[in-house]
Amino acid sequence: MEVPLSVTVEHEKRRKEILESALDVFVEEGYADTTFQKIADRCGITRTILYLYFKNKREIFMFSIKRFTEKLEAEVRMLAVVPAPAYETLARLSSLLIGRCAEQSRLLSVIVGYLEHSKRSGTDVGDKVRRRTIRMRHIISGVVIAGQQRGELKPVPVGAVSDFFYALLEAATFRVAVLGVTETSDLEAAMRVFCEGLKA
Repeated sequence: MEVPLSVTVEHEKRRKEILESALDVFVEEGYADTTFQKIADRCGITRTILYLYFKNKREIFMFSIKRFTEKLEAEVRMLAVVPAPAYETLARLSSLLIGRCAEQSRLLSVIVGYLEHSKRSGTDVGDKVRRRTIRMRHIISGVVIAGQQRGELKPVPVGAVSDFFYALLEAATFRVAVLGVTETSDLEAAMRVFCEGLKA
């Protein structure tokens, strides 16, 4: 039996509402102290109803991260193919990524808390982060390689450029998630200087 489209759309709408409410709980309570019951209470539903949408708090949290990273990756892919010299593309990409970090400071603060919780339980958090960012790293590397092939960028090691790029994003994440500073114009300026320095 086929499920009517209106039911599917309503289900997805409700999942999104739950995710938004759950994020408030994660931010207020921290990952470790957030419970499935607290999320259900915030949403104004019973745990039984919440189970119709998600299995547990970890699934809710991981789905929030997945939505954020997938949307960000799509934006990065679109910007990476806009015709422009590679150093300009890299500067625009860094501005986009640093800006999104500032906009998503609440989610990033919860992610940092989750990573701390995971690290205490013996999880390799570095591996988790690498797996979440590997596709975006490939996009950045592709921009650098293409720019070098067109003679727009100096023949510097591609891995070093990618590592520096992500070190700045880590700095932005630390600043907004841990320090609570959402002003990132100085990081964007530093990245523009770096990108200009790559010009052949």
